Amino acid sequence: MRILRWLIALGVIAAGGLWVLARPAPLAASAVDGLTGDATRGEAVFWAAGCASCHMAEKAEGDAELVLSGGQRFPSDFGTFIAPNISQDPEHGIGKWSALDLANAVTRGVSPEGEHLYPALPYASYAKMQMQDVVDLYTFMKTLPADPTPSQPHELGFPYSQRAVIGLWKLMFVNNDWALPGNLTPTADRGRYIAEALAHCGECHTPRNALGGLDKTRWLAGAPNPSGNGKIPNITPAKLTWSAADIVQYLTTGFTPEYDSVGGHMAHVVENMARLPEGDRQAVAEYLKSVPAAE
Repeated sequence: MRILRWLIALGVIAAGGLWVLARPAPLAASAVDGLTGDATRGEAVFWAAGCASCHMAEKAEGDAELVLSGGQRFPSDFGTFIAPNISQDPEHGIGKWSALDLANAVTRGVSPEGEHLYPALPYASYAKMQMQDVVDLYTFMKTLPADPTPSQPHELGFPYSQRAVIGLWKLMFVNNDWALPGNLTPTADRGRYIAEALAHCGECHTPRNALGGLDKTRWLAGAPNPSGNGKIPNITPAKLTWSAADIVQYLTTGFTPEYDSVGGHMAHVVENMARLPEGDRQAVAEYLKSVPAAE
């Protein structure tokens, strides 16, 4: 009986420790102090990070892409996530958010109410964002229109509907480590920041384990399409044998060296990349040529 009591006590202590470790961990209140946003720089961050691609209404085009009313559906092995309204509407969007609120959401996965956000928002990648870029993004987003469309709840079954378990997931899979570590050339370093942090390329092009964490031993080696239709391609040098110039051309025009054209969700990625300075596309190309080949 004494041993049983000790085991129960140790179990309670361990559970309590996990609960503490898994609590939402927002940034310090001073994280964005002293930073002044620039909307022009923020627009570049907005496109690089693909904000409109996920949060615009289904099939929106042109200026309508900037109306971030949400509603697009993203199927996964854990259920279907529905992109929320992140327009400037104060009730149904994020119009009341501060720059710190946005920083907590995109780099820590924590809502203004102190709840875990689901990693369908790719904060496991955005965690590497520089705070100045977050503040610039916030400043640009304040210039965008408000829309009163209510956000729809995600369609998740138990236990994935319980946000508390996300804290444990974060402990295992969210950190600031680069997938391609070490010192790179200044150009490749810029490309690493765009590809790994802002554009979150690995979120689609890297396979995941049973818990939904990225298998970084096979970084950018391709993955099943969450929709169930086909596979997202391997873009390491083992399969993507294009030259750096070819990659830049593809990210600018959407045309491959084989005279094929981009399709599916990647079309939005190309549209976003084409809005960036050419130097940024060259940086991404140099980064991709530096990634270890994975068959």
